[in-house]
Amino acid sequence: MPANASKWLKAPLLRGLLVTGVFALGAGLAAAPACARVTRVKAHAASHEASHQQTERLPALQAQSAPAEARLLEIYRLVGVGQTRQALSKAEALVRDVPNFQLAQLVYADLLVAQTKPLPSMGDAPKALAAKAPQRLDQLRMEADRRLQALRDRPPPGALPTQFIELPPTTRHAIAVDASKSRLYLFENGPHGLQLVADHYASIGRLGADKSFEGDQRTPLGVYYITSRLDAKKLSDFYGIGALPLNYPNEYDRRLGKTGGGIWLHGVPSDSYARSPNSTDGCVVLANPELQTILDRVQPRTTPVVIARSLQWVTPVKTEPQRRSLHNLIEGWRVARASGDLNRLMSFYSPQFANGTRDLNQWRQTLEKEVMQQRGRALQLKDVAILGWKDKSDILVVTFGEVSDGQRTGAVKRQYWGKEGGLWKIFYEGVIG
Repeated sequence: MPANASKWLKAPLLRGLLVTGVFALGAGLAAAPACARVTRVKAHAASHEASHQQTERLPALQAQSAPAEARLLEIYRLVGVGQTRQALSKAEALVRDVPNFQLAQLVYADLLVAQTKPLPSMGDAPKALAAKAPQRLDQLRMEADRRLQALRDRPPPGALPTQFIELPPTTRHAIAVDASKSRLYLFENGPHGLQLVADHYASIGRLGADKSFEGDQRTPLGVYYITSRLDAKKLSDFYGIGALPLNYPNEYDRRLGKTGGGIWLHGVPSDSYARSPNSTDGCVVLANPELQTILDRVQPRTTPVVIARSLQWVTPVKTEPQRRSLHNLIEGWRVARASGDLNRLMSFYSPQFANGTRDLNQWRQTLEKEVMQQRGRALQLKDVAILGWKDKSDILVVTFGEVSDGQRTGAVKRQYWGKEGGLWKIFYEGVIG
């Protein structure tokens, strides 16, 4: 390793952002100074075999990322193994191809300066220049850390976010956002169930997550659905190549008194490649090339979007008992609905039920009319989707098509269930299509 690069890597900030991150992505620890062998990477240093296995994983991780991000990570890897000339060459190519990728520009500048002198910190701009934008440098450092963290802490193979309990084949895609990692995960639903097919760096609200009221500059946490697709031609350049609005506030949000709206997944202005991790008014924002891969795939109304403070991952095998239990719960409601037994049907509803201006008693009258119209005909639920959420209480978001015998189609309904006294009860039900 050239002397200048060695001193650059010894800088405390870069040792945390670059060296540790690079090694966790697969580079060998031998190139690192002894002081860089911090506790969180000891497991990687202990076994050459483990390090070798992680090195083999790097191309797969890059393939799942946007090309520009994959190229940036390769530059980090080269720096980590002391190949700074190759890193500089690749950084030069990256900023030439994607000139508005500011983090890449910063890395390129650092590599240039490192050819002549040691760098005490990442983004070691001249004092007069740095003083004009100290916050921007901090944001870029945070962006680098989030990108490396998310790719270092990969989801377990075959695991899914706990919120995805059951999705029908007609739900072709699903999205999950981990606010703590500034990461969006895209899943595809096929013959073998949900599979993670891509993940992207994403920006969220300036003041973090857990939106409560309009204008609080936070991104909401919960289970949502994409409601529509907005064409870039009808939007200002601020939103990039398009937008996917979400149904915030959902019925659980309303129950909690949350306000606001206009929460979208959208892109960035044409003069930018990405935004800093916490820089939006509450939307989830991606680089335009990465958003394009989502726009090309997902469908409004049927694509769920989970936004969590931190995603918890679990294999479908472990959640199968829960899935069967909840499926049986929904089936119990269907049987009661089809039987015409109004008292039995009402036992599934919460005393706090509300549907717009209708309370439980008024809803009972609505159900009574529907049961009479059903006239004993069999009732089937098609394309049942069950999503879970847990914060202050346990919540289920259940969507299905309600089809009576003799009909080919029916109303698409959505229910919100909550735990009350240990029992699941419906506190909202409505037609969405």
